[in-house]
Amino acid sequence: MPTTLSRAAYDRLASELDDLTTRGRVEIARKIETARALGDLSENGDYHAAKESQGHMETRIRALEHLLQDAVVDDDNTHPDVVRSGSIVTLKYEGDDDDDAEEYLVGSVEERREGFAVISTESPLGKALMGRKVTPDPISYEAPNGVLTVILLGVRI
Repeated sequence: MPTTLSRAAYDRLASELDDLTTRGRVEIARKIETARALGDLSENGDYHAAKESQGHMETRIRALEHLLQDAVVDDDNTHPDVVRSGSIVTLKYEGDDDDDAEEYLVGSVEERREGFAVISTESPLGKALMGRKVTPDPISYEAPNGVLTVILLGVRI
């Protein structure tokens, strides 16, 4: 299933992939070669650490390639007041005061931004919010522990 990403997230991830497949691979190859020159590989901690780093990097490269290959980029900025992937929403649970409202980023975990918890677009709450505008009307959704209701107080990009 394709992941919907904002243009900013797509560009950031494409840049990360480019960096890992160019500079990252060259840098890790140098570390492995330097560690290999230290001698016996069976007891060479630097070598094993470099190989482990290489494995983590290659896993991230494969994940990014797969994600970007199937990604759908949401470039529609004509409705910034509508919840979509990459939106920041202000929510409060029904019965809470406005002072209890919290901001969340709606989207893939790859959309993450500093200071915001992420609501996945595939989660029950994320699905209930997608396409909505600010309204005083409650939005109910089925959570694992029962039906919950939120009020959407704000939407921004």
